[in-house]
Formats: sequence, C-alpha cells, structure tokens
Amino acid sequence: MARRIDFFDDPAAPPANSVVPSANVVVVNDSGELLLIRRTDNDNWALPGGAMDPGESMTDCAVRETLEETGIHVEVTGLVGIFTDPRHIILYTSNGEARQEFSIVYTARPVSGTPTPSLESREVHWVAPSDVEGLQMDRSMRLRISHYLAGNGKPHLG
Repeated sequence: MARRIDFFDDPAAPPANSVVPSANVVVVNDSGELLLIRRTDNDNWALPGGAMDPGESMTDCAVRETLEETGIHVEVTGLVGIFTDPRHIILYTSNGEARQEFSIVYTARPVSGTPTPSLESREVHWVAPSDVEGLQMDRSMRLRISHYLAGNGKPHLG
C-alpha cells in the first residue's frame, strides 16, 4: 500500500520536487465538535482535505474533499490560515513525490450527510476539542488545529 510520510525540519527528508495547492477544513458541528478523519495512508488523525483539481476554486476543493473523505457536505464559513512551511515535506511512496506543504485551511459548517469512511479515511468522527490532544497526528496538522482552537481571530500566514 502507498504511504504518506511527513518530515519536518528533518535532514533525512528528500528534497521537495513539487508544490501542490491543497485545502484542509475545520468542520465544526452545533456541539462544537471537530470533524476528523483517520487517514488510511499513515494512520494519523487529520482534518479532511486534499489537492485542488484543475478548473476548481480552492473553496470548491475544500467542499469536494470534505465530502469525498467524510460523507459530510459543508459550507465554507471562514479562513484559519495559509500553511506553506518549506521545512514540511510530504513523501508519497507510490510515486516518489516529495511535496512542499501548501495548504489553505478553512472553517466550515456541516450542511448534510453522515460521517462515512472512504478509501482515504479509515475512520470519520466528530471529536470534542478537549480530546484532540490525545490523538496521533502529524505536527503540521496539530499546528493547524491548534491555531483554530486558539481562536484569536487572525489567520495564520506562513
């Protein structure tokens, strides 16, 4: 099975050979819980999201990726930030792509659907903010969620 390996400021990381615009989405339900997936490619917990396709906007990408990975249709409501740290490299073992991080992270509200796993998500759950800390996830994903939970109202730019 193809794997995803995240490196951060790691001298053993391969040099980046691509940059792909992507979206992640902090979906929050009426109870204040976050919609999280357990990825099939690295077993980490994460926000739903993925790469933008040609011909779509970044917000359309956010809606599409969330629906594909979770079964939940969302409405984008705001911006958490832009995350482009060149020290974060994502290696895809299926094709040797070493991608530099480039993610725009949105907030959204659920409109319809039921949490449903997909080929990319082993599990899909609504998670209380207080339970996020105990979940296994990559440093960059934790940073994105932490920035949202800090709630200072300013988007992360970096």
